[in-house]
Amino acid sequence: MSDTECTQRQAEEQEPAAQGVKAAEAVQLDAPLAGTDAPAPAQPAAAPVDGEAGPVDLKTEIARLEADKRDLTDRMLRIAADFENYRKRVRREMEEAGLRGMEGLLKELLPVLDNLDRALEAASTVPQAGSQTAALVEGVRLVQKQFLGVLEKFQVKTFDALGKPFDPNVHEAVQQVDSDSLPPGTVAAVFQRGYTAGQRLLRPALVAVVRARPEAAPTQAKSEQGEEASPS
Repeated sequence: MSDTECTQRQAEEQEPAAQGVKAAEAVQLDAPLAGTDAPAPAQPAAAPVDGEAGPVDLKTEIARLEADKRDLTDRMLRIAADFENYRKRVRREMEEAGLRGMEGLLKELLPVLDNLDRALEAASTVPQAGSQTAALVEGVRLVQKQFLGVLEKFQVKTFDALGKPFDPNVHEAVQQVDSDSLPPGTVAAVFQRGYTAGQRLLRPALVAVVRARPEAAPTQAKSEQGEEASPS
């Protein structure tokens, strides 16, 4: 047998042994992999770190939200009320500013009304001479009414004073009179009507006021006791 044949035969004899060694090594390598199918042991839950919030308390959170809602509602109501008051105040101030701007003109027009009042008062004290005079008086009365209507469009109005208690805020006393039918301090006569412009006094009324009644003089004291009786 040649050397080549001997070498080939030895290789064929050693090949089964090498395959057995490789199979054993494969079994050893697969053993650890088979154990990986088992579940990993459960890890303990991490403890909460200091400073982190725990579970949310729903009742506490609901109470907090309701308190916030009430607070916001109250604030909205207060803001709405303040805005409404501001709007009214601005409108009132604008109206008063407009009246103050016309105050000078209105004061110049009031004497014209005073003359119409005097004309009607004088006409009422004289007998009517005829239909023409009555028509003239009625015409003056219509002019006076129209004049007052125009002034009312600008919030200028007259006020009653006759028979009212004297008020120094709207009345100006120019005379004091005696009266048995009116109490003291009452307006007994009006010489010139007063007017207001909105909430402002445009002109006070000139009036006569009932003066206080003087106290009755004390009655004469009776004669002193012990006075000698008249002789019988």
